[in-house]
Amino acid sequence: MTDGHLHGSVPGVAQGIAAEAEGFLLAREHRQDAHREAQALCDALPWLTTAQAEDLTRHYVAHRLRLSREMFEATLCRADELGREYEARYLRLRRDLLRRHGAWASALLACAAAVSSALCTVAR
Repeated sequence: MTDGHLHGSVPGVAQGIAAEAEGFLLAREHRQDAHREAQALCDALPWLTTAQAEDLTRHYVAHRLRLSREMFEATLCRADELGREYEARYLRLRRDLLRRHGAWASALLACAAAVSSALCTVAR
């Protein structure tokens, strides 16, 4: 492995580790938010026993995390769909632009050839 290869891969690895750490911290914060919400719900229901409050908290957190995961997965799927749609649209626009430039360049070249031919004919 050369130094250039090693240095080229380090930023990619570091970015991957940073993204994974960020994801872990966001998931942890999300879980803590769910626990706080469950605790607020249990506080609003003072007749619950400790065991009932713990059970409600466990079910609430599990349900909230499942719903959040489904929402995040749906968002990721939609982002992928949009990315593919935008990429396809960009490729179509690029192709059309290149086609138009080619047509204009051909027309300009044809006009230049016609003018050159006319000038050569007049100059004789």
